[in-house]
Amino acid sequence: MRRLLAILLPGLLLLTACGGTASQPEPSSQSAGETAKFDSLKLTDNGDKKAPGVDFDKPLAVTQPTIKVVSEGSGDTVKANQVAKISILALNGSDGSQLEDTFPNEPESLELNDELKTSSAVIYNAFVGAKVGSSLALAVPAQQSAPSASPSPSDGASPSAAAGPSQLLIIKVLSASDPTPVLDKPQGDAVTPPAGLPTVTEKDGVPEINVAGAPAPTALVSQDLIKGTGATVKESDTLTVNYVGVNLSDGTKFDSSFDRGQPATFPLTGVIKGWTQGLAGKTVGSRVLLVIPKDLAYGDAGQGQAKGDLVFVVDILGVK
Repeated sequence: MRRLLAILLPGLLLLTACGGTASQPEPSSQSAGETAKFDSLKLTDNGDKKAPGVDFDKPLAVTQPTIKVVSEGSGDTVKANQVAKISILALNGSDGSQLEDTFPNEPESLELNDELKTSSAVIYNAFVGAKVGSSLALAVPAQQSAPSASPSPSDGASPSAAAGPSQLLIIKVLSASDPTPVLDKPQGDAVTPPAGLPTVTEKDGVPEINVAGAPAPTALVSQDLIKGTGATVKESDTLTVNYVGVNLSDGTKFDSSFDRGQPATFPLTGVIKGWTQGLAGKTVGSRVLLVIPKDLAYGDAGQGQAKGDLVFVVDILGVK
């Protein structure tokens, strides 16, 4: 939910600090904050993949995080521990100008798990118990920024922080489903790779890479060794994987989640280009051999022991 976090921060930090009481059993969505400020709020449905029209009395100013279902959907009730798919429209609370619109894009995922329940109870309590199709309004208080300049000794003024505008977010719940369990190992059909690539064997469940005779790549190689049957990976996803990486030049291993004893989880947009390009379009359950030219890895400088062209074996265990 990287785009969501980018929109909500630092608002989510406020929600963490002002999370309120511990959540109760969830018969219905729980509002919080100065919800009367939403009395003037009106939404106009503009259809699928389009943000609603939003009208409200301006300026909208709140002193605490405020959230409420402002348009109730007709779908199933969202339950604890499900994953909600959402779209978000973020507006300037002072003048209604648009700050961000994710409605045309792939929906964000919001995990309604214990971590969210503990860190941001206000958000958790509002979503759990809402119905699919609902729109929630979230108002985030104005943020204090650092003074733009120090006053001169002669003007007698003291430094003051300028306040940014409140933000209004309209969040639509598009769907909710139980999370797909993370696999403990690849699951799928074995694939015979073409000749000329590094070879991969397995010892005690851990892949081992032999680079002998493998030429330097002229382009990224992304080869299934096991073709999984799970969800297709998108560039915007966060993956849970096991992996091992070696240098193509001499086979030196420079990193391995297997050696650490636990899978790694990361956004696919936050890794080297060879991973982003090579894993997008693959499926959960797959074991993938990546042969990555240095320009899609760490360049001429390398990083740590990772030098030049790199070879990875990646087991895709989960996606969200």
